[in-house]
Amino acid sequence: MSRGQKISDILKPLASCSEQCYVGVGLHTLGLLGWILGQTGRAEVFVSTFSTSEAFLNGIVNLRQKKLIDRAALVVDIKASQKTTHLNKLMNSAFDLVKLTLNHSKILLVYTPSIKVTVITSQNQTYGDRAECTLISTSEELYVSVLTGYHKLIDKDKSILLKKHKDEQEIGGDICADDNNRTDGQKFNSDIGDWQPIGI
Repeated sequence: MSRGQKISDILKPLASCSEQCYVGVGLHTLGLLGWILGQTGRAEVFVSTFSTSEAFLNGIVNLRQKKLIDRAALVVDIKASQKTTHLNKLMNSAFDLVKLTLNHSKILLVYTPSIKVTVITSQNQTYGDRAECTLISTSEELYVSVLTGYHKLIDKDKSILLKKHKDEQEIGGDICADDNNRTDGQKFNSDIGDWQPIGI
């Protein structure tokens, strides 16, 4: 997608094309989400990524202020999140639920009672000049399949909840393991060892 080109110049409306793919530069996840929400109306949004950015998170906040997003959840890679601890408060402002786990998937799920959209992409929520591959589908079967996998990512025994700090009025704060919800009393365990909270 060249500079100045609109998403509607390269993608067909969701109602007229149940599956489409774009390979190239310039199609960013945030712009794609705005384009989708422009067709679906207010929706629930579920996102997974390896790494996120301030620009993406601010964009989600803007979409929420425009009342285009009802509820939203984010899954971010636990290792990558250690490099972006300065974004913790913004992540929690943008999303109702933020989970950290071992993740390299990049998906975007948009749900309304009348349409379900699945986006599977190679792109993180950062901006760059590299070519990416993005698949957009309105198949309910694909949506259910990807959502099932998404729920496994946020399973309380395999992920850590990014919680707000007790003294903060706004959502945000330290990364804390959601140990109160663990049935076995164990802390999160992964191939990087027991992961301890990181303060900001």
